[in-house]
Amino acid sequence: MAQLNVNPTRMELARLKDRLALATRGHDVLKDKQDGLMRSFIELIRENNAYRQEVEGHLKKGMQNFALAKALLHEEYLEQISLVPQYDVTVDVRKENMMSVKVPKMHFSSDDHDDQSLNYGYINSNADLDETLQEFSDVLPKMLKLAELEKTSQLLANEIERTRRRVNALHERTIPDLEETIKTIQMKLDENERAEITRLMKIKDFDQED
Repeated sequence: MAQLNVNPTRMELARLKDRLALATRGHDVLKDKQDGLMRSFIELIRENNAYRQEVEGHLKKGMQNFALAKALLHEEYLEQISLVPQYDVTVDVRKENMMSVKVPKMHFSSDDHDDQSLNYGYINSNADLDETLQEFSDVLPKMLKLAELEKTSQLLANEIERTRRRVNALHERTIPDLEETIKTIQMKLDENERAEITRLMKIKDFDQED
């Protein structure tokens, strides 16, 4: 703890007490915010992990099917198919307020299409290729949702760290310094008051002797 460099006056004492009350309220508000952010963060991490496992499952299955398809199809044919998009996806990114943190909210839309229709001929393809493209098509919305969750988690983690530093600064430095300074000023004022009373009593005794 360190005392603040201020004049030991009653006006300064009143000002420091107001600062202490404000710092204490600020600490309580920030602590509540930190707790709320932590609860939201934990829920997001759980949801993020669930989406990640689901996405990784789809990608793993899709890659396994692709490995089988690649073994039976010509490489140039696969390259030609990969250059033709099955459908267009539009991503609308907006921002929402989550406990004073601006987090992304993504809305995904695609043009009308039939999931069962694939944009290539069936003569030179095989079932493994069909299943590969279907897996990748199904997993795309989940991948975009996962990106939203991970970005939101990152932003919340940064805000939690900033809030934690502010809470610690108030709890470990600002509030103790104010309390110590107030205590010292109060002791100094009490000492001056006792000295003044003693001086007045001596003056009174001198007057009575005269």
